[in-house]
Amino acid sequence: MAFISSFRRVLGSSSVSSFVQSNLSSIRHSSTLTSPKLFISGLSRLTTDDKLKEAFSPFGQIIDAKVVTDRASGRSKGFGFVTYESIEEAEKAREGMNAKFLDGWVIFVDPAKPREPRPPPQHQAQPSEAGFTSNKTIGWCG
Repeated sequence: MAFISSFRRVLGSSSVSSFVQSNLSSIRHSSTLTSPKLFISGLSRLTTDDKLKEAFSPFGQIIDAKVVTDRASGRSKGFGFVTYESIEEAEKAREGMNAKFLDGWVIFVDPAKPREPRPPPQHQAQPSEAGFTSNKTIGWCG
């Protein structure tokens, strides 16, 4: 932002700021949807699956609305996914809900990317005759 304000001072115009802001907002919204699944980031820790579904339901028929939670604590990780019946409904929801407030937090709606394949599991070290296994990062443990 300091760069933008100094740039504006050099040119002496507020139109530079509006030009930069409009181009930055279009960059975030430039990619087109190829699937009806949306990635929702910036969710409050209090947002539940039902609240997410309720907030996005005015834009079309929702197949699934899921807030991703931590396995150990069960708390929200701050992001989720919403899947619609059609790409057109998802596009309407993206336009209508991007940079809006939900449970007091500004959320961002982007196209969901396919899940990347996970690397194969690493070979587990076999215990020695004494029953100890070697962990190269920590040392000996048993």
